[in-house]
Amino acid sequence: MKTEFKAKFLQHINKRRQDQGFTLIELLVVIIIIGILSAIALPAFLSQANKAKQSEAKQYVSSINKGQQAYYAENTKFGSDVAILGLGIKTQTSNYTYAVGVLADGSGATTIGNPVPTAATALKGYAGGVGLVTAGEAKTTQSILCQVSGAGVGNANPPTNDGTQLSCGTNMEQVTK
Repeated sequence: MKTEFKAKFLQHINKRRQDQGFTLIELLVVIIIIGILSAIALPAFLSQANKAKQSEAKQYVSSINKGQQAYYAENTKFGSDVAILGLGIKTQTSNYTYAVGVLADGSGATTIGNPVPTAATALKGYAGGVGLVTAGEAKTTQSILCQVSGAGVGNANPPTNDGTQLSCGTNMEQVTK
């Protein structure tokens, strides 16, 4: 009996060694599951990357707006260049280019943040404006931050000033905080 028991035990051990590993069906199921999960997660990840790049433009344009307000408080005129404002902000990054302009009548200044052409289809453009508006019997500065209504719609258009309030340009919508 002992030899029969030993033989069956050895057969059982040999059978376990032959069953090691994964079948082709098991591997295909795992690959399909990974494919489905990546198809769900990848678009969400890419949109988060674009949101991060767009937050750069929002921050830069908003900072330039605040710099324009401070510059006007000190000099009673708006700055015509980012360097004059003393903010230490670049006029071009890997994602956006920034331009500052002063209205001809001196009643306001605009900032445009347009995506670099290589990234233009995925990113929105931004525009900001600072202007003198009437508040009762006095004039004060007001700022606005606008974004292009959709990615790839086109370049940002400067805001307009009617003397009482600033409003976004065409194809633009105001960014709410």
